[in-house]
Amino acid sequence: MVEFAGWELPVQFTGVTQEHVHTRTECSVFDVSHMGRLKLTGSECEAFLDRMCTRNLAGAEVGRSYYSHICREDGGVLDDVIVSRFEAHWLIVCNAVNREKIAAWLDKRRAGANVEITDQTRSTAMVAIQGPKTLELAQQIVGTDLSSIKRYRFRAFELIGMPIAVFRSGYTGEDGFEVILPTGIVKMLIARLLGTKQNPHPVIKPAGLGARDTLRIEAAMPLYGQELSEEWDSITAGQGWCVDLTKDFTGAKPMRKLMEQGLPRRLVGLELEGRRIA
Repeated sequence: MVEFAGWELPVQFTGVTQEHVHTRTECSVFDVSHMGRLKLTGSECEAFLDRMCTRNLAGAEVGRSYYSHICREDGGVLDDVIVSRFEAHWLIVCNAVNREKIAAWLDKRRAGANVEITDQTRSTAMVAIQGPKTLELAQQIVGTDLSSIKRYRFRAFELIGMPIAVFRSGYTGEDGFEVILPTGIVKMLIARLLGTKQNPHPVIKPAGLGARDTLRIEAAMPLYGQELSEEWDSITAGQGWCVDLTKDFTGAKPMRKLMEQGLPRRLVGLELEGRRIA
């Protein structure tokens, strides 16, 4: 266990390599409750978030999630987030180390707008189920076919009278789900997924943050504090695909200038040949 942003988190259970391979070939469960979860309500949420985020959120449909960046005025990346449109509210999932920073940034800039922000990080839990066998196993466990949920879509419903949201997303490069639910029922979900110490599930195994990191590196997914930082903008970081420069948002002007003048530097990925150590 290690301390991280005020949370105690498991680095590994049986070993990083074993958990990495198991996720790539079977199905693993990650506790990602340390990720920040900010709920936004109010009639001006859509317009407000469209100004704050690099993605175009205007007209976003209910049940859709968007990977986006929230940037400073000079284009520096404050955080990379997942923004989801619910029926009556919006949800931002941000990095644990940036939760307070992002909450304060948004709170300051919502002044005068009909937008309310509630931090649900401590009242909810977040669990990721990842791997090629996830869809099949999920149907067996919950008794419902979740395969109809498309990538970066989600379904919100009630479980024993409590709200739960299942997202077709993840941070491993594998197919799977991320589930947000009240803390009061997370133990029940974990027991359904992993079984008991005496009778563990034969396929689904727990995995720690070590494997989550190696999996995301292998899938070329950026990590804030490594490939993303306030020191460079989204375009320089090689993440231009999540930036819509045809709309106005905080940080758009300097990024447009960069595109016009040409990038003096750019973060790129390297692909190794053969069985070499990175």
